[in-house]
Amino acid sequence: MKNKNPVWKFFVSVKLTVFLLLSLAATSVIGTIIPQNADPEIYFHKFGPFLFRLFEVLDIFDMYHAWWFQLLLFLLITNIVVCSIDRLSATWKLVFPKKIMFNLARFEKLKNKEAFSIDGLPGELEDKYTSFAAKKFGRQQVDKTGDGFVLFAEKWRWARFGVYIVHASVILLIIGAIIGSLFGFEGFANIPEGESVDSVRLRNSGRVQPLGFTIHNEDFDISFYDTGAPKEFRSSLTILENGQPMLKKDIIVNDPLRYNGISIYMASYGEMAPEKQAEHDFSMEIIHLNFTIKSSGMVYKRKTEIGKPVNIPEGNGTFTLTAFNPDAEFRGQNIGAALAGTLSPVQGEPMEVLLPLHFPNFDKMRRGAVVISVADQQKETFSPMKKEDVRYYSGLEVNRDPGVWVVYSGFIIMIVGCFITFFMSHQQICIEVMRKGNKSDVRIMGIANKNKIGMRRQVEKFAKHLANMR
Repeated sequence: MKNKNPVWKFFVSVKLTVFLLLSLAATSVIGTIIPQNADPEIYFHKFGPFLFRLFEVLDIFDMYHAWWFQLLLFLLITNIVVCSIDRLSATWKLVFPKKIMFNLARFEKLKNKEAFSIDGLPGELEDKYTSFAAKKFGRQQVDKTGDGFVLFAEKWRWARFGVYIVHASVILLIIGAIIGSLFGFEGFANIPEGESVDSVRLRNSGRVQPLGFTIHNEDFDISFYDTGAPKEFRSSLTILENGQPMLKKDIIVNDPLRYNGISIYMASYGEMAPEKQAEHDFSMEIIHLNFTIKSSGMVYKRKTEIGKPVNIPEGNGTFTLTAFNPDAEFRGQNIGAALAGTLSPVQGEPMEVLLPLHFPNFDKMRRGAVVISVADQQKETFSPMKKEDVRYYSGLEVNRDPGVWVVYSGFIIMIVGCFITFFMSHQQICIEVMRKGNKSDVRIMGIANKNKIGMRRQVEKFAKHLANMR
């Protein structure tokens, strides 16, 4: 017997369910605290050599693809399936009995009762009550008594399967996640205007993933707010197969292009470096910087050069420009042309400061005592290219998740299952009619496997309607 099998007992245990759910919750918290798929150098400097090697062995840096995380999901699926099978036999017998037996004594013990007297004999009321019960309940049965009849009716016996529908939805969600993890990918590609790529570099491993088609970047367009922050950037993409265009679309953030199960998102952009451009081309340029002192609110404009320190007003130390980068990056995102410098405060350690030419308020994020920016009217000093000659590239995020439709199906089934589980119940009602002189005494009793209060209200409404029938 299955209940004597130790393996079956292990997987049917509710304690196992609680353990697996708590383990998955704990690992999800860890995955939130420790950023996933970051640069290994970042992990090494943050955690040190010992923890870095330990976390690397345990796949903590990519734990949603780790073997032990997949094992937890597999154990949870097995646990849900075994628990469902273990309880399904009893539920099946309740939903599909060989013969439905109504027991009047069971209803008489209930507190959910309504009683009234009505003109008419039981024979006159039977057809009316049976017809009304048929509209409200599906299955019914009438038993004759010595001085009247008893009408039994029920509906939604199958609602007991609601919890199994929820179980099935959870299994689909997990299976969909596993399919996406094993057979999907998430990569990125930078495509200059007028150029094409037919592969992407995967985010979690760095290896190259062929796409099976070509993405051609026809054009890139960007608009800015008055502050210099990007308002909207748009790429015109064409999908090519064997050199033939298959699909064209302009994409913006949160409006991807989808082709052959692969989604292509607009993630970033950047300026292409000029073909003949070196750092020394800018070292002798005169550069104007704005220094905003937070304590006084004053803004000071100072002239400087790359490599030449400048005193920051109000005794806030010195600042030295060190380099110009036409294609700078910040936290993995390209921010275009930018100056780099070293801020040396009166107290504290020197710090590196990045000054993007297109984002004058960028240094506010540092939250220092002084905010540094490039004076607006001097921006063109740093680029030998004309504005109309600037060439951009589109930073694309490309991913494929073959399990997404399984996940969507799981969500839909879960909604259905939750509705059945929480808003529907197996309801039974008993109407007893007994002759009393020229009248009939009527008693109405109801029972439900869930939502007892709702069943009580239904009995009251049922009795009120029957009492008004003539």
